[in-house]
Amino acid sequence: MSSAIPIAHAPGRLSVRQESRVEDGQVLHALLWHAGPGWRMISSAVLGGGIGERAWVLNAQVAHGYRRVDPGDHLVEVARGFGAQGNGVGLMTAANVQAYALAGDNGVETLVTAGISVRGWAAAQVEAVPVLQAPGTINIMVRVPAALTDAALVNAVATATEAKVQALLDAGYDCSGTPTDAVCVAARSPQSGDELHAFAGPRSVWGGRLARSVYGAVREALPAA
Repeated sequence: MSSAIPIAHAPGRLSVRQESRVEDGQVLHALLWHAGPGWRMISSAVLGGGIGERAWVLNAQVAHGYRRVDPGDHLVEVARGFGAQGNGVGLMTAANVQAYALAGDNGVETLVTAGISVRGWAAAQVEAVPVLQAPGTINIMVRVPAALTDAALVNAVATATEAKVQALLDAGYDCSGTPTDAVCVAARSPQSGDELHAFAGPRSVWGGRLARSVYGAVREALPAA
């Protein structure tokens, strides 16, 4: 098990709006970050996944037992209802997104929502159960104020995942996560004269900051073990 590290709080540039909607008679909440232009994002999300220019990130609460088979379209509907325009990233979770945690390290900021009622080890000896776009439970949103290559963005996702597992273990959870965790890392689109960083592993400058930021936010978001 790793040694716990101090939790640094973010200064608030990753500013999210708390939204709510009613679906099937139930009040459901959401977090929306209007990043604006000039951001490249990498994500495992059902909406806006992969790598590309994105203008916003939505983390939407859905009902337990979510059964819609068009989650991408659903997330677009929700985001548009909150005023989001252009291309964005849409995350889902059955957890209470109002209980989010925000932490940062030297300019990198991370927002996490965490519900871990279903958890385990990634390499568990169980048969794969097909799940069609099930909502994630530990959702990680990271803002990096630097330009990263495609390879560094992939590296950033790996670093964020390592930090998440470290936080879970340090918090007393015997698991590597939940089966449907999702992540989104936003980095600045490179402009003329900008330094383009080729690495985001945990010992690189920005990767180390990202790791500590993710660690802090996950630790704060987790319920007591």
